[in-house]
Amino acid sequence: MDPQAFMDIATKVTKLKMYPYFDIAHYTLMCMAVREDLPANQPTGTQPFYRRHPLSTWVSSMLVCFAGSIIANILLGEPAITPFKDHRSVLTATAVWYLVFYSPFDMVYKLAKLLPFKMVICALKEVQRASKVHTAVNHTAKIYPNAYLIIVLIGTIKGSGSYLMKNFERLVRGVWVPGSNEILTPTFATKACLVASLVFLMERLNYIQAPHPLIYFGVVIFFVYFKLSALLLGIHDPFAPFENLFCAIFMGGMWEALRRAVVPEKRPTDERNDMPVKSKEDKKKD
Repeated sequence: MDPQAFMDIATKVTKLKMYPYFDIAHYTLMCMAVREDLPANQPTGTQPFYRRHPLSTWVSSMLVCFAGSIIANILLGEPAITPFKDHRSVLTATAVWYLVFYSPFDMVYKLAKLLPFKMVICALKEVQRASKVHTAVNHTAKIYPNAYLIIVLIGTIKGSGSYLMKNFERLVRGVWVPGSNEILTPTFATKACLVASLVFLMERLNYIQAPHPLIYFGVVIFFVYFKLSALLLGIHDPFAPFENLFCAIFMGGMWEALRRAVVPEKRPTDERNDMPVKSKEDKKKD
């Protein structure tokens, strides 16, 4: 591709407006995530959870739709309810929630689950994710110019807030699963937002000498590529091999391997006569 044409495309991507199409894609995926997280096994003859508790599902959906802004505002000392002052966004999210849960013949939910439609929705969502991370990094850098940890933290939260909000939105639906949270098992989206925040921060610090449209477009391609790879190829966490290698070297794995190589492993003994307990293979040889 001609470099100038590529630059023109990158510039247009940086100027894309997120409302309404990209925001609608985000709201659709968030409401679908809430619906898919509802209990699947219902007692015979009873209505589904979202039919019996529409208010609970609406509040839960709104929490995940605006999760990044809510958590980021709390951490920055701003009102947590600020994201809901935009009536247009709230009404749009509510309309999407209604269509995902209560459309005639469940048409919207079934169509959104089809692979071609889901690919388009996910691609639009990833473009919006990149925009959220970039906006959060710039906003936080104005408040705390030299607080690099805070800048990266807020950028990560703004891009993947729905995963951090999961335990709280589940609590609204009467479910409490403290053993499953984003801190214990971070998803690829959170890790990717962390990398994107670092890239945008290094751009602000002039460590990356490249035009802003190219950097922004590169982050967008990064998000979209790996999301579509997860849908089509099942590649859910490309960071896993690097994490395993890092942990094996720097988190004690290497020293444990050396200790096992130098110090022979002790066999369990019988407390009655202090004799080593025979394994199944030894018993077969006997």
